Amino acid sequence: MVTKSLNRRSEFFKQARKQKSLILISIPYFIYFFIFSYLPLWGLTMAFQNYKPQLSFFEQEWVGFKHFQNLFTDPDFYRVMRNTLGMSLINLTLSFVTAIGFALLLNELTGEFYHFKRVVQTISYMPHFLSWIIVCGLVSGVLSMDDGIINELLLKLGLIKEKIHFMGKPELFWWIVGFTNVWKSMGWNSIIYLAAITSIDPCLYEAAAIDGYGRFGRMWHITLPGIKSTIIVLLILNAGWILNAGFEIQYILGSNGLVLDVSETIDIFVLKRGFGRSGGFAFGTAAGMFKTVASTVILLLCNKIAAWLDEERLV
Repeated sequence: MVTKSLNRRSEFFKQARKQKSLILISIPYFIYFFIFSYLPLWGLTMAFQNYKPQLSFFEQEWVGFKHFQNLFTDPDFYRVMRNTLGMSLINLTLSFVTAIGFALLLNELTGEFYHFKRVVQTISYMPHFLSWIIVCGLVSGVLSMDDGIINELLLKLGLIKEKIHFMGKPELFWWIVGFTNVWKSMGWNSIIYLAAITSIDPCLYEAAAIDGYGRFGRMWHITLPGIKSTIIVLLILNAGWILNAGFEIQYILGSNGLVLDVSETIDIFVLKRGFGRSGGFAFGTAAGMFKTVASTVILLLCNKIAAWLDEERLV
């Protein structure tokens, strides 16, 4: 046992000496993350205190899990959790399906369509760089009752008899958020799938074509299995963000009282309670801490499930 431990340690230092330049380059990044990502974790102690900003750390009143008890007995908490999970699942499903489908279709544009493919890629990436303020303004304009293009188009086609107040219907709000996220991020999300597709051996496509498979047959039997590991790893990573349904779009589009009940996410809940009279910094920190711990547990659980199924995983 001791010999094995010494051998492993010796091998570790040997590898470290070989990669000395890489280690030296990474040191500034470790320092950066330690200062800005790990040192602030000290602030999580507020969740266990009756925190008052005017008092020093040693003068704070420690209350244990009081704020967590208040969190889990707050009826608004379960409402915002419902909204967060509902919008997250819609966003996750739509984003994955559209990004993968878009990457598959773009991959089929070859030869004389190469330049058209580049133009389509560039146009699809552009919304990713737009501010959510601009995006929300565009969505509000498109869905407006006054002169919104969607209402005008539906009226012209005879599909509706009177204009619909899209932004005032709670049952439509989650879907509006979902499709807005798709429009903004589909092109950007497809980049990694396009990169994964390029690693597939072209001989497989040639063999499939000889066997009589058409375009869709090659996509189903060659392309999708070829990027399966990438899809699973990204699915695991996105599962860890399941409680991050968003903040900007829900806060901007859901500010009217008509959809307030379905628009508030846990991030908005933390903001309002953290800076409001009903909660304070300590309560907001407890809610944020719950979100972080829950996301970590979900990520580890999904990674473990992938291991049980003998699929690709993070570690």
